[in-house]
Amino acid sequence: MSQHSHDGVDPVTDRMHDSSWSANLEKPVHAEDRDRLVSHAVEAVEHTAAGAHVNLVTHGDHGHPKTYLYEVLADHFGDEVRFEYVEQCGCGGHVTRVHVE
Repeated sequence: MSQHSHDGVDPVTDRMHDSSWSANLEKPVHAEDRDRLVSHAVEAVEHTAAGAHVNLVTHGDHGHPKTYLYEVLADHFGDEVRFEYVEQCGCGGHVTRVHVE
Protein backbone atom coordinates (compact mmCIF):
# COMPACT_ATOMS: atom_id res chain seq x y z
CA MET A 1 0.00 0.00 0.00
CA SER A 2 1.15 3.49 -0.71
CA GLN A 3 1.46 6.20 1.89
CA HIS A 4 -0.58 9.37 1.49
CA SER A 5 -0.04 12.73 3.18
CA HIS A 6 -3.15 14.73 3.86
CA ASP A 7 -1.82 17.71 5.82
CA GLY A 8 -3.68 16.92 9.03
CA VAL A 9 -6.88 15.77 7.31
CA ASP A 10 -8.32 12.56 8.71
CA PRO A 11 -7.91 9.59 6.34
CA VAL A 12 -11.02 8.24 4.66
CA THR A 13 -10.54 5.00 6.63
CA ASP A 14 -8.09 3.59 9.15
CA ARG A 15 -8.62 -0.12 8.56
CA MET A 16 -8.94 -2.82 5.93
CA HIS A 17 -12.52 -3.53 4.89
CA ASP A 18 -13.21 -7.19 4.12
CA SER A 19 -16.81 -6.47 3.19
CA SER A 20 -18.38 -3.89 0.95
CA TRP A 21 -18.46 -0.30 2.24
CA SER A 22 -18.81 3.34 1.18
CA ALA A 23 -16.18 6.07 1.29
CA ASN A 24 -17.58 9.56 1.85
CA LEU A 25 -15.60 11.89 -0.42
CA GLU A 26 -18.23 14.63 -0.30
CA LYS A 27 -16.83 16.61 2.63
CA PRO A 28 -15.88 20.29 2.23
CA VAL A 29 -12.19 19.34 2.14
CA HIS A 30 -12.90 17.21 -0.93
CA ALA A 31 -14.84 20.01 -2.62
CA GLU A 32 -11.88 22.35 -2.06
CA ASP A 33 -9.17 19.99 -3.33
CA ARG A 34 -9.76 17.51 -6.14
CA ASP A 35 -6.25 16.06 -5.75
CA ARG A 36 -7.08 15.20 -2.14
CA LEU A 37 -10.36 13.61 -3.24
CA VAL A 38 -8.49 11.45 -5.78
CA SER A 39 -5.85 10.52 -3.21
CA HIS A 40 -8.53 9.52 -0.70
CA ALA A 41 -10.31 7.49 -3.39
CA VAL A 42 -7.12 5.54 -4.12
CA GLU A 43 -6.59 5.04 -0.39
CA ALA A 44 -10.15 3.72 -0.02
CA VAL A 45 -9.60 1.15 -2.76
CA GLU A 46 -6.27 0.15 -1.18
CA HIS A 47 -8.15 -0.50 2.06
CA THR A 48 -10.71 -2.80 0.42
CA ALA A 49 -10.01 -6.53 0.49
CA ALA A 50 -10.21 -8.73 -2.58
CA GLY A 51 -13.75 -9.91 -3.21
CA ALA A 52 -15.32 -6.76 -1.75
CA HIS A 53 -16.23 -3.39 -3.24
CA VAL A 54 -16.13 0.21 -2.14
CA ASN A 55 -18.64 2.83 -3.20
CA LEU A 56 -16.71 6.04 -3.83
CA VAL A 57 -19.15 8.88 -3.20
CA THR A 58 -17.44 11.86 -4.82
CA HIS A 59 -18.23 15.54 -4.45
CA GLY A 60 -20.45 16.99 -7.15
CA ASP A 61 -18.33 20.15 -7.47
CA HIS A 62 -15.84 18.18 -9.59
CA GLY A 63 -18.36 16.83 -12.06
CA HIS A 64 -18.63 13.27 -13.34
CA PRO A 65 -15.78 11.08 -12.00
CA LYS A 66 -15.02 9.74 -15.48
CA THR A 67 -13.39 13.11 -16.22
CA TYR A 68 -10.79 12.91 -13.42
CA LEU A 69 -10.93 9.65 -11.45
CA TYR A 70 -11.39 6.65 -13.74
CA GLU A 71 -8.06 6.97 -15.53
CA VAL A 72 -6.23 7.31 -12.20
CA LEU A 73 -7.88 4.15 -10.88
CA ALA A 74 -7.09 2.23 -14.06
CA ASP A 75 -3.46 3.39 -14.08
CA HIS A 76 -2.93 2.74 -10.37
CA PHE A 77 -4.67 -0.63 -10.02
CA GLY A 78 -4.79 -2.11 -13.52
CA ASP A 79 -6.58 -5.47 -13.61
CA GLU A 80 -6.83 -5.61 -9.80
CA VAL A 81 -10.08 -3.63 -9.91
CA ARG A 82 -13.10 -3.02 -12.07
CA PHE A 83 -15.36 -0.05 -11.60
CA GLU A 84 -18.76 1.10 -12.67
CA TYR A 85 -20.76 4.29 -12.40
CA VAL A 86 -23.79 3.76 -10.18
CA GLU A 87 -25.69 7.05 -10.01
CA GLN A 88 -25.72 10.72 -9.23
CA CYS A 89 -26.97 11.47 -5.72
CA GLY A 90 -29.76 13.94 -5.06
CA CYS A 91 -27.16 16.24 -3.47
CA GLY A 92 -25.15 16.35 -6.70
CA GLY A 93 -22.43 13.86 -5.79
CA HIS A 94 -21.60 10.76 -7.79
CA VAL A 95 -21.30 7.10 -6.80
CA THR A 96 -18.69 4.88 -8.42
CA ARG A 97 -18.51 1.24 -7.30
CA VAL A 98 -15.01 -0.23 -7.34
CA HIS A 99 -14.77 -4.02 -7.14
CA VAL A 100 -11.44 -5.36 -5.89
CA GLU A 101 -10.54 -8.63 -7.62
